[in-house]
Amino acid sequence: MSLMDISKIFSLLQPKEDEEEDTGCSQELSQAVFRDDEGLLTELLSQDRYRRCVNLRSGWGVPVTPLRSAASHGHLRCLELLLAHGAEVDSLDVKAQTPLFTAVAGKHLDCVVALLRAGADPNGSPYNNCSPVLTAAREGDLDILRELLRHGADVDVKPKIPDWVSNATACRGPLYISACYGHLECFKLLLQHGANPDYNCTEEKMLSRIKQPKTVLEMCLRYGCGPEYIQLLVDFGASVYLPTVTADKTTRQNEAALLLLKERAESALVSSGRLTAVWHT
Repeated sequence: MSLMDISKIFSLLQPKEDEEEDTGCSQELSQAVFRDDEGLLTELLSQDRYRRCVNLRSGWGVPVTPLRSAASHGHLRCLELLLAHGAEVDSLDVKAQTPLFTAVAGKHLDCVVALLRAGADPNGSPYNNCSPVLTAAREGDLDILRELLRHGADVDVKPKIPDWVSNATACRGPLYISACYGHLECFKLLLQHGANPDYNCTEEKMLSRIKQPKTVLEMCLRYGCGPEYIQLLVDFGASVYLPTVTADKTTRQNEAALLLLKERAESALVSSGRLTAVWHT
């Protein structure tokens, strides 16, 4: 993150002068949420002075809003109560994480659904280098990933790094991550929602700065993801000619690499047949 981004985050988190007087109310709200005490939270939020504090941050260590606390602990009823009383759905903590991000990280599907229905940004915060989709893909949370994509989350990585960085890891998006962690169903779901089957990155500027960007096919071969991953990539339009594959002894023992070489041969035959047909016309 740039110094400007960091300054922006801290300016968002700085309490206003009139908010400092309400610290006690904010702490009481947070305690009710932490204990998942729906009755107490309802009673507190029935009073104006507590409703006024619904978006204040409190707590030891990293101050957080009551909504962020409810999302991270999976306390659905408290989360819904806070939203109904004006909690900011995309409020940030000091790490630039939204309540949705923490709900995804905590694997709380019901809270994820509630936040998305309340209008939470499915891509999380632009100030955070990670995203809810990347987290769900890494953890193999198929149901959560499906909800995020259904609500319009970016299926390909959008690098949130300074312009001077030119690292291939910046283009390792959800598709790549799901393959490396062996989450085949997540991998398939991402492709079904339009993930780029070649580079899994839609930033041409980023790709141009990397000397030898690796395709998803190549990375799947390198990490031994198996033929089912290769077949899915081919079925969804990945170029079989981009990865570097040699037919040595090791390759012949690799079912995934053999599948890719077979696809190349079949593609070459189809192309040859088309050229012959054109020649004879």
